[in-house]
Amino acid sequence: MAILFFIFGLIMGSFFNVVGLRIPKKQSIVRPGSHCTFCQTPLKPVDLIPVLSYFITLGKCRYCSQKLTIIYPTIELVTGISYAYAYIVFGWAPALIGSLLFISLLLIVFVSDLFYMIIPDIILLFFAPIFVLYRLWQPAEPWFGAWAGAALGFGLLLLIAVISKGGMGGGDIKLFAVIGLMVGWKGVLLILFLASLIGSIIGLCLFLLKKVKRRQHIPFGPFIVSAALIVLFWGEPILEWYFRL
Repeated sequence: MAILFFIFGLIMGSFFNVVGLRIPKKQSIVRPGSHCTFCQTPLKPVDLIPVLSYFITLGKCRYCSQKLTIIYPTIELVTGISYAYAYIVFGWAPALIGSLLFISLLLIVFVSDLFYMIIPDIILLFFAPIFVLYRLWQPAEPWFGAWAGAALGFGLLLLIAVISKGGMGGGDIKLFAVIGLMVGWKGVLLILFLASLIGSIIGLCLFLLKKVKRRQHIPFGPFIVSAALIVLFWGEPILEWYFRL
């Protein structure tokens, strides 16, 4: 079953790439079909095998030889691994449904924010009602934890945005509110800490490698997503370890 979830995740990861790339540009996710973003040539089935196609074509378009970003197969692989691990951790339980939905939102946001530095409202508006219904079906422990998490996530990021005078984007603020529904207020605080830590380390490395310039903006969404995935699977052990110190 874990292997089946992995394969399903690979397929969904390919779809998340499409959603994350097209929605911010207000393009249909159905038409046109998958095509090379450089030469616009429609892709054939051999070009659409998750992860494998990238290596079969040596990371290039078969029609125009333009180099393709490694982000595509990475998202597919991460989705596959995350789906499989979610099944291993939660089994056939309601939490599995919530975790798969949560992973889906996070990876779409990762693609969108990484490429365009935008977290489209339509993506958040699609998932937010689903998460609300999920929490009404499967209340958090305690029951108010999810709603407190949503309020804290929104309020905390809004405060940071005000203090930093725009250093935090509106999409990040709304994303944290939606995330709070799934992880609660403790999870929100842990995600903010981990996202800041990961972002600081990667930002410093990029600066030292001269990949970014001083005061250059880099998207915070991918760091939020990375931290949220960590908290989804290992949040409780991390918090238990922290409170035992």
